[in-house]
Amino acid sequence: MATALRPLRVLLAALLALATAACGTVQAGGARDLRLATWNLEWLLSPDTALALRQRCLGGERRLPCDVVQDRPRSAADLGALRRHGATVRADVVALQEVEGPAAAALLFPDHRFCFTQRRDVQNVGFAIREGVPFRCDPDVESVSLGDRVRRGAAVTLFPGEARELHLLAVHLKSGCSRDRLDARSRSCRQLAGQAPAVARWVREQADAGHAFALLGDFNRDLRDEPDAGRGLWSQLQQALPAGVTLVDAGAGTPFRACHSGQPFTRYIDYILVGGPAVRWLRPGTFARHVYDDRDAHHFRLSDHCPLSISLRLR
Repeated sequence: MATALRPLRVLLAALLALATAACGTVQAGGARDLRLATWNLEWLLSPDTALALRQRCLGGERRLPCDVVQDRPRSAADLGALRRHGATVRADVVALQEVEGPAAAALLFPDHRFCFTQRRDVQNVGFAIREGVPFRCDPDVESVSLGDRVRRGAAVTLFPGEARELHLLAVHLKSGCSRDRLDARSRSCRQLAGQAPAVARWVREQADAGHAFALLGDFNRDLRDEPDAGRGLWSQLQQALPAGVTLVDAGAGTPFRACHSGQPFTRYIDYILVGGPAVRWLRPGTFARHVYDDRDAHHFRLSDHCPLSISLRLR
C-alpha cells in the first residue's frame, strides 16, 4: 500500500509546488520576487452597504453621489469579472482605492488579508495581502486627509523585522487638479497642494530611517508632466529626499495604455513609486498595465481604472 501511494504523494507535492509558484507568495529564506500592484475599484461596496446607500444621495456622512446612485448596481457577474481580472495580475500585495473596507475587498480577493484606513466614509484606501506574506498594519497617515476632509493614507510594513522589510503607503489624492498648477485658485488644487507636503513628509521619514519603501495608488495627477516644474507634487517628493536616496517612477518611459478601447484618457494618474534600498530590488521591465478585455469592459460594470504592477526581487 505504501509503495502504491508513493507516486500519488510525489504528484501532490509537485502540484503544491506549482500552485505556490503560480500564486507568487514569498516564502521565508532565499531571494524571491514580490509583485506589487495598485487598483482603484470605483466605489466598491459590500452588497448591504450598496443597497442601503442607494436609497439616498444627499445628506449624511456615509452617502453616495447622485450620479453613482443613478448607475446600475454591480451584479454578481460584475464582481466575478473583476475577481477574475484581479487574479490575472497575480499580485502578492495590492494597494486599493475607492473600496469601503475588508468586507467589500474580500469579494474580489478571497485569499488575502487586509489593512484599511478607518475613515467612516464609504471610500477608503487599503491593502490586500496574500496569505503567506508577513505584514503589520500601521496607523493611518491622517495628515494626508487634511482633517478627514479627503481620504487618508494607508500604511503597511511587509516582512517586519527582516532584512527585506518594506514600507508601503497607499494614497488616493484629491481629484480635479490633474493638469493645473497646484497654486491654482480651484478648491481641488488647493486641497491637493495641502496634501503634497504630508506625502513628502512620509517619504522623508522613510528615507531618514533607511527604509526600503514604495508609494503607490491613485495620485489624480500627471506626475510626468506637471505645469509647475520645481513646485509640483513630483518635485516636492524629490526635494524631500536626503542626499544619496532616490525615488523612482517604476513605469517611467512606458507608453500610456487606456484600460479599454472606449476610454478617452491619455495620461497616467496611477503610479508605483519605489524609494530607498527598494530601488535596487526593482526588476527592470516588470512594470505592467493590466488592461481589460474589451468585451468584458462593455459587458460588465468594472472600473474606470485598471491595475498596475511591478516586481521586486527581495534580498
